[in-house]
Amino acid sequence: MLDAFILTREWKDAPKGVRLELWVASDQGPVKVLIDKQEAVFFIAADDLPAAQEILGVTWRYAPVALRSWDDQALYACYNRSQRRLRDGLRQLTSRGLQVWEGDIRPPERFLMERFIFAGIRFDKAPTATENGFPVLQQVRCKPSSYKPALKAISIDIETSFNARTLYSVAAVGDCAPVVFMVRPDAAPEDEAPQDEGPNSKRLGKEEKVRDEDGSLETQRIDTETGAATLHWFDTQAECLQAFFDWLAERDPDILMGWNVIQFDLWVLEQMCRRWGIKYSIGRERQEPGWRQANQGGHQFITVPGRIVLDGIELLKAAFYNFESFALGAVASELLGKEKLIQSENRAEEITRQYREEPIELAKYNVQDCELVWDIFAKTQLVDFALARSQLTGLSADKNGGSVAAFEYAYLPLLHRAGFAAPNLGELQSSVVSPGGYVMDSKPGLYEHVLVLDFKSLYPSIIRSFNIDPCAYWQAKHLSLPDSECVPGFNEARFSRQHSLLPNIIAELWQAREVAKSEDNQPLSQAIKIIMNSFYGVLGSPGCRFFDPRVCSSITLRGHEILIATKHWIEKSGHRVIYGDTDSVFVHLPDVSCDEEANDIGRELAQKLNEFWTERLQQDHQIESFLEIEFETHFSRFFMPTIRGSDLGSKKRYAGMVKRNGREEMVFKGLENVRTDWTLLARSFQEELYRRVFLEKPYRDYVESKVKAVLAGELDSELVYRKRLRQELSDYRHNIPPHAQAASKRLQRDGHIYKQGDWVSYVLTVNGPEPVEWLEQSCGSPLDYSLYVERQLKPVADAILSMAGDSFDDIAASQMSLFH
Repeated sequence: MLDAFILTREWKDAPKGVRLELWVASDQGPVKVLIDKQEAVFFIAADDLPAAQEILGVTWRYAPVALRSWDDQALYACYNRSQRRLRDGLRQLTSRGLQVWEGDIRPPERFLMERFIFAGIRFDKAPTATENGFPVLQQVRCKPSSYKPALKAISIDIETSFNARTLYSVAAVGDCAPVVFMVRPDAAPEDEAPQDEGPNSKRLGKEEKVRDEDGSLETQRIDTETGAATLHWFDTQAECLQAFFDWLAERDPDILMGWNVIQFDLWVLEQMCRRWGIKYSIGRERQEPGWRQANQGGHQFITVPGRIVLDGIELLKAAFYNFESFALGAVASELLGKEKLIQSENRAEEITRQYREEPIELAKYNVQDCELVWDIFAKTQLVDFALARSQLTGLSADKNGGSVAAFEYAYLPLLHRAGFAAPNLGELQSSVVSPGGYVMDSKPGLYEHVLVLDFKSLYPSIIRSFNIDPCAYWQAKHLSLPDSECVPGFNEARFSRQHSLLPNIIAELWQAREVAKSEDNQPLSQAIKIIMNSFYGVLGSPGCRFFDPRVCSSITLRGHEILIATKHWIEKSGHRVIYGDTDSVFVHLPDVSCDEEANDIGRELAQKLNEFWTERLQQDHQIESFLEIEFETHFSRFFMPTIRGSDLGSKKRYAGMVKRNGREEMVFKGLENVRTDWTLLARSFQEELYRRVFLEKPYRDYVESKVKAVLAGELDSELVYRKRLRQELSDYRHNIPPHAQAASKRLQRDGHIYKQGDWVSYVLTVNGPEPVEWLEQSCGSPLDYSLYVERQLKPVADAILSMAGDSFDDIAASQMSLFH
């Protein structure tokens, strides 16, 4: 017997059937598992069997199955020993107008999910043979396991020329001393070689080459910020990279991690290997990786046999971390308090300069990038998060996003056992339109003592309580169940009380999260929360095969009903609801005199509301309530603004002051302070001004001094806007936004090329938007300070000052008159 964790899973057609190749991690180290003689399968309507047999021929195997389609048709399974022939058959049948189900499921996923194997796997025997130096298992039986691996990881990073065609170095950091593989600067091709080395050049001339006794190029130790690293020199880029591949095979990590590692580092190395004609052998058994490109956006996906590839940017986003910039330097500064060794705005130019003149310094920089990634992963427990997510979803640990795939992986095997095959994408169409979450009209104002009561995981709770589930909907419909055996939904949907799947899946996840929280397992708890809360989004997404507006509207409209009823109950209790959004209500307590009293009321309201909903659901529907409302936040001061230029209250925008650990903190939602498309000037100004207003401290002198400083040119570093190009620069043709204007000007004058997705930093000048680089180089136009006052300070100030009976113009008039 052997317990293991699945690292990668692939398939290929073999003479005797589909062969599955799994790489797993175990206490015995990495193991290759080969599962042979598998059949690929899809389903057709039983009535279409004669036509299908005529089209496909006798090389297929046909068998009746105890499955029906979502619209209650009896089904037959069509089997083939070749996955590629199955795809051809799928195209043949659909081109003739025959309906086919589940023809898009990959063999490894079908094999594993039907055995309820997610990431942990147990084999009925241990390996006794080896192949290419690795233990191999064949002809095994397997079942689920809760095995948790201890994986070996390596953080990698490459440095290249600006055009990414010339390799300078590759660095790696892991459970060993840092190592750098560097091409000697004098080996650079002519288009990268410097014309003038300069008197301070530290390049190693050809006459200085030192070879070890075994004939390899010089190896030396270098001192980095965190200790010693080993630097290996090579004559050619191909030799350098081949040495890295050899080192990687020797170290044999389970995980490769990096920063934008797939879209840049590994993709660039792929292109270099093609150009040099060498094998890109970064997988186990020195296998080459497989690549797949997204249908839109050009995003690359990689599969490295036997190794998980984890990208720091993608994982942080998947775990719902938010940063103004996901650049490595910005994240390292915020999370670790560390700065990158190269801070230059022209980083690419400085990297090339260091490579030519100070290669040792570049090697240190290369190592530091690896170490920063390693430390970020450690601090945020990203590896644990990725592994926990894999164990919960059945998806590979390096697969980011994938909410639809995760839902289907958990749901399909249960659906089959309930007697149904999954529908195809777009089959469950309806004229019904499913609304989003309910957002109440807000009552704008400046308040003391506002409570936030929040429904804990409202949509999953609704699914559990009201038995909302695609299979339960089909059962109620096809079995013509009486109302007494169904829970009502909306838009004529009804759900069988006895035949549901999704509520049970959520219940298991819910319980697992409670255990994770009790064990203080934050990565697992966060992974479960994200997956559980994604289920409504999946059901409400046209990109999911189970999307049915009648089902998902039964969730959202029930949410509307619950939020409105909660508001009415609170108001009948003598309190005032000033806002509500999807799963939260904001309650004003005008007669409260202290924080302790407000907190007591918050806890009491939460307790009584939970009792109310328990009684209400039992009385109205004879169901158990899994709704749970929590007293989440007490704002000692709270501000709900109006829509700019209107008396109507805004939505999803507010600010407040809370006490945490004995300290008062400001909280902003949807306002300028948390929006990266506003300047640092506006954001810092808003935070300080609101703090003064909330604490009833003098603010007029502060506003006046801020205006004065802007007009005097003392805050130029805070006047930078930053926005991403959402399309190629050439595609901006009409109503060109400011950041695109600035990028176009830099392209025309400096030749600097911006691509879709690049960030543009710019300032507003008397001649319009200009790139911030011109300001730093003192070659741009004068800044339009009055425009900054009008567009950045005035809107922020007037939003809250109007509630205090004051105005920005009254305060700033004297300074503006001096400027003009």
